Amino acid sequence: MDKRKRLYIIAGHYGSGKTNIAVNLALKLKSEGLNTKIVDLDIVNPYFRTKDSAKVLEEAGIELISPAFANTNVDLPALPKEVYGVVQARDCYGVIDVGGDDRGAYALGRYAPEILEENNFEMCFVANFYRPLTKTAQEALEVMREIEEACKIKFTAIINNSNLGCETTEETVISTLEKAKELCELSGLPLLFNAVEKGIKNVPDSFNLELQEKYYDIKESK
Repeated sequence: MDKRKRLYIIAGHYGSGKTNIAVNLALKLKSEGLNTKIVDLDIVNPYFRTKDSAKVLEEAGIELISPAFANTNVDLPALPKEVYGVVQARDCYGVIDVGGDDRGAYALGRYAPEILEENNFEMCFVANFYRPLTKTAQEALEVMREIEEACKIKFTAIINNSNLGCETTEETVISTLEKAKELCELSGLPLLFNAVEKGIKNVPDSFNLELQEKYYDIKESK
């Protein structure tokens, strides 16, 4: 995280916690005085959307770009034109929350040419080894490859966000470090950080997301 990229693309399996990562990463970038926007590309019947954090983002001065029908019963594959503005701009930092698995990643594919041409991005795979279909490094790798094939962009880093919601402890995270290491070895990618909730201190190479208390209670649906 020492060398900032202009775009941070956050993707992973359903329920991995990628939206929490995306929102808090945007908050961190903004706290550093950077002009930051966050894009919600999750258009596939989401469990928990960036849109749910609209108030927190607005109070922080972060522009949220999301489908017009986010958080309604209408599910249309329509994305706002402002997304292109974030992808093509050079005067702002963007965090892109991609829909779960390969189906959600197709939406990102339409922006792949511009993203690859600029080549100033971090494509992060969020792994939660407590989710049913990513309990092992090999399973997580298979999900990674499916997402890459769908969006035509290769991952550049791994984020270990293994958690059990409110039951998460230091040991919960520490017990997955070997799996995260194995995933890095299988994929040939670096571990960007282990994400932990505020209050969990003794995790190697952890990145404390410094969640705001009013946002801290928001949990991703199981």
